[in-house]
Amino acid sequence: MSQTSIAQASKLNSRLGAILRSTSGNFLEQFDFFLFGFYATAIGKAFFPSESETASLLNTFGVFWLGALMRPVGAITLGAYIDKIGRRQGLIVTLSIMAVGTVVIAFCPGYATIGIAAPLIVLFGRLLQGFSAGVEVGGVSVYLSEIATPGKRGFYTSFQSCSQQVAIFVAAVLGYLLNELIPAETVAAWGWRVPFFFGCLIVPLIFFLRRTLEETPEFLAMQKHPTAREVFTSALANWRIVLLGMMIAILTTTTFYFVTVYTPTFGKNVLKLSSQDALLVTLLVALTNFIWNPIGGAISDRIGRKPVLLTIAGLALVTTYPALYWLVSAPTFAKMLGVEMMFSFYFGTYSGAMLGALVEIVPKHVRTTCFSLAFSLAAALFGTFTPFVSTWLIGRTEDKASPAFWLMFAAVLGIIGALAVYPRTPKPSRVKKPLPLGRALPQSSREAAGVLCR
Repeated sequence: MSQTSIAQASKLNSRLGAILRSTSGNFLEQFDFFLFGFYATAIGKAFFPSESETASLLNTFGVFWLGALMRPVGAITLGAYIDKIGRRQGLIVTLSIMAVGTVVIAFCPGYATIGIAAPLIVLFGRLLQGFSAGVEVGGVSVYLSEIATPGKRGFYTSFQSCSQQVAIFVAAVLGYLLNELIPAETVAAWGWRVPFFFGCLIVPLIFFLRRTLEETPEFLAMQKHPTAREVFTSALANWRIVLLGMMIAILTTTTFYFVTVYTPTFGKNVLKLSSQDALLVTLLVALTNFIWNPIGGAISDRIGRKPVLLTIAGLALVTTYPALYWLVSAPTFAKMLGVEMMFSFYFGTYSGAMLGALVEIVPKHVRTTCFSLAFSLAAALFGTFTPFVSTWLIGRTEDKASPAFWLMFAAVLGIIGALAVYPRTPKPSRVKKPLPLGRALPQSSREAAGVLCR
């Protein structure tokens, strides 16, 4: 083998290793998030007992959503820290906070043992997880974008979402085995904690992987890194970018939480399918999500972000209700799998393009903060609210297909956001350059930060 081939192989292995180490924390985040949604019924009985199963579920999903409300707080606080101190050190801090929240939920005694303290402790654990998750997605996406080879930013950043699909796949496999090996009564009583314990056991390995990360050359090349105050000021000045970025990200977050976190509950409680069927569908969805994400990113690298975003959002708008109506009219495993595969295609392809777009439209020197804030707002106000809204819509309208209205609303916002960011189709040579949207800071602030806002 020639020296050139050896050098190329070494660079490839180095990049693959960097992708694995940076996305490992995303694995833990989504692993725990999915478990919370899949075992929502058991968690509701353990920590939020109620005579009404719907009320218990709403309480559980309510805590799930309250944790998500901490994401924007984490995006601003930890995002400013990462933009100032570095991508590597910041990702280690976010992992530490996430790990604490995971351990708290896994080992918290139930309501029957410690009373009202149980739901309060679980809420505390979810708040910690939400605070950390607020910057985890943005921090990893920015890291991947900054180590990407030229012309492949969408492809590289898509692996942030791919790591989450691996987490869901592993969690679904564990849940499937658990249901096969342990009686349903035992799973409901305490067996649901086993996958959470597994999440605790892999924390040391993820810490080891994160500690071996190298700082990105792009961050090291910056002549000056902004202070936290300068980051906050710049993020505020670029509120329009953050708002439009949030609108673009909403379809990703709502579809994702519908096909992963809410699908097991939807399959069992609404469609009355078996737990094994719901888990198998979720497992296959995670697999196809993993495939579609890099494909969507690569296609958007090739033809531009705008065509991919508008095409998928348009398809979601016109097909979501008919698909769900067809499913709930006579539920079967095959029909549920087919509908979820359609949503998986929408999510994966759109997400692959969206992540690259979001990295590119935010100002470089506050990239982590603005990216994380936009995505966290989309997740907190829409994405993680999806299980709660879906449960409420079905209860209020008695239409089992009514969650479609929530997803269709997200598609409309995605179309508006994409059209605002890309108001006209650029020439091929300029396909990756969206219209600058940010407002410039006062001259003194620009000089202090050492860069201009877009």
